[in-house]
Amino acid sequence: MVGQVLFILVAAITLLMALGAVVAKNLFHAALFLVGVFFGIAVLFILLDAEFLGVAQIVIYIGAIATLIVFAIMLSKNVMGKEAGAYNRNWYAAMAGAVFLFLLLAWLLLKAPFQMVSADVPADAITQIGQGLVGTYVVPFEVASVLLLVALVGAIMLARER
Repeated sequence: MVGQVLFILVAAITLLMALGAVVAKNLFHAALFLVGVFFGIAVLFILLDAEFLGVAQIVIYIGAIATLIVFAIMLSKNVMGKEAGAYNRNWYAAMAGAVFLFLLLAWLLLKAPFQMVSADVPADAITQIGQGLVGTYVVPFEVASVLLLVALVGAIMLARER
């Protein structure tokens, strides 16, 4: 019972952070709200007994992606100064599209037959993931690591003082 209440509380806070990321007028504040969303999702993973996914969420999304987003914002010109005009004349069309998409997804979720499936997760699932990354999928793993290294070096070259 306590776990369910905690899950609902964390999910509600995460949704509020997501709403803050969408409606924030300052781009930097929106990025900080996004970090809060990433952290909330990590906590939800941990509450669902998926600790590995929670830690991966923190390391990858908060540690890398959010840092990259904040870094890109800080390198952008005039973003931290005065606020740019964020008003869109077609906001009503965007709102109508969003409401339509929400209603469509809600209808599909209500019509979908959900069945309880027992999760037969082996005890050594993390070991199997690690063996897959350095065994079967070593080439894509290394290509991704080289791509990230090139992106990091490029960001450092752009950010350094000339």
